[in-house]
Amino acid sequence: MSGTIFIPREIDPIEGRVGGSPDTVKRLAALGFDVIVEAGAGTLSRITDADYQAAGAKIGKAADAARADVVLKVRRPSEAELKTYKSGAAVLATMDPYGHDAAVAAMAKAGVTAFAMEFMPRITRAQVMDVLSSQANLAGYQAVIDGASEYDRALPMMMTAAGTVPAAKVFIMGVGVAGLQAIATARRMGAIVTATDVRPAVKEQVASLGAKFLAVEDEEFKAAETAGGYAKEMSKEYQAKQAALTDEHIAKQDIVITTALIPGRPAPKLVSAQVVASMKPGSVLVDLAVERGGNVEGAVAGKVVTTANGVKIVGHLNVPGRVAASASLLYAKNLFAFLETLIDKGAKQIAINRDDELVKATMLTDGGKVVHPNFANAAAAASTAAEKPKPIVAGQNRGDDPATDGAAKAAPKKAAAKSEKPAAAKKPAAARTGAKKSSEGDA
Repeated sequence: MSGTIFIPREIDPIEGRVGGSPDTVKRLAALGFDVIVEAGAGTLSRITDADYQAAGAKIGKAADAARADVVLKVRRPSEAELKTYKSGAAVLATMDPYGHDAAVAAMAKAGVTAFAMEFMPRITRAQVMDVLSSQANLAGYQAVIDGASEYDRALPMMMTAAGTVPAAKVFIMGVGVAGLQAIATARRMGAIVTATDVRPAVKEQVASLGAKFLAVEDEEFKAAETAGGYAKEMSKEYQAKQAALTDEHIAKQDIVITTALIPGRPAPKLVSAQVVASMKPGSVLVDLAVERGGNVEGAVAGKVVTTANGVKIVGHLNVPGRVAASASLLYAKNLFAFLETLIDKGAKQIAINRDDELVKATMLTDGGKVVHPNFANAAAAASTAAEKPKPIVAGQNRGDDPATDGAAKAAPKKAAAKSEKPAAAKKPAAARTGAKKSSEGDA
């Protein structure tokens, strides 16, 4: 027996990445699977249809998803896409489920077995499957490139006969995978780099890359890391002391890069409008958390904003996708490594072991239900509420109660925050910088 694996072209206009590479297609074909790649799926990642064909894939169209036992995607499938998937198909993607309960419910209704790759546990066995780390690494690199481009001055110190060009000062807020790569990149480009985080363990990592660590190093700071390597929520008093220190430091910087994200919550505000106003004209802030509300006050998703005092706030969306040719190769390898654990190589077909720790951590929907513990209760409550009859209001038909509808519309939605790394079980929220240790990665 054999199965069919489908790799679609992403429909999001800002997404240039793809869920398969020629290398992973070749490996899947060698396992006995029929691989269909939608025409043009890899174009924005510099992978041609001919490249996929040479690796053993067939070039198809979007409708071929109906034949697939497995769909390999970058982003969560839309309802329109789900209508073309067959019930029981396994869908691997970065699902971004927090605050998107309706989208998760739609996947359950479609009958697909959906896996959220960003929930992959950070254990030795799963390192090669860690999409957050692979993509955050490139986001940290690209953030420095974007910052340097907007800064429009040289980063390294240059001593010439005509005079000396001073080195740029770069400050990294949050020292997870993205932050560490940003430090390394800025240092390679010759900048003077400082960095901050609430976890004492990263101080040595920062120093090893040639940067200076900045933090209020009191007793609370020394106990600010959980056993899992996550930053704890810090006290209001500590946050105030840390803010005073960083605010003063930011005013002297040329480029500031923020990386803080908290699972299931809005991105924490690290840089206020007052601090932005204190920066020198021509300074640049690059906000890697802008898709979840941003760390910088005044950041606008998808735009580069210039403030009244001449400071640029960079809010590019999908930063890993800005280096899609590199990001896709890493992401495709992450997907393949996980998919390989779901394959019965003897029978050459998908055989999901629902007792496997990786499956338990990442499975969002299965058998028509939302099964992930972080979302199953919310889905059950929503289903129960939907089954209750609405009151009949005089002169109106059942279900048209404006008071009920108004309450639903006014109900606060869950704040969406791209996790640096949500896990199957609840983890402590990150503190002000929200970054994770370098061996585990961030968003």
